[in-house]
Amino acid sequence: QVQLVESGGGLVQAGGSLRLSCAASGRIFSTNAMGWYRQAPGQTRELVATITGGDSTNYADSVKGRFTISRDSAKNTVYLQMNRLKPDDTAVYYCNADITPATRWGGRQGPNLAYWGQGTQVTVSS
Repeated sequence: QVQLVESGGGLVQAGGSLRLSCAASGRIFSTNAMGWYRQAPGQTRELVATITGGDSTNYADSVKGRFTISRDSAKNTVYLQMNRLKPDDTAVYYCNADITPATRWGGRQGPNLAYWGQGTQVTVSS
């Protein structure tokens, strides 16, 4: 079983900062691309930022220059540093990871699968 656990959400004033973390655990052979998505009330889930296994990054236009995605591959963890937050950034933030599962003996088990975290609320007050 593979799980993604997010942390770091909360309430912050506009202009403030938050740092989200997402750790993958369980039977993992390899962790490939990881990313953050968000969903505001009444809206569809949208991409915020992604990072590949080779550390190439991609950002939504709305967060470029304010958010930074990074990862610690040894810990199967991805981070999202959010600066100069705006009320429009208010949403539930979800971690996503493309993971190759492992057998109980540590070998590769099957194809890559996409996993999601449970979400963490970020609220930015004006």
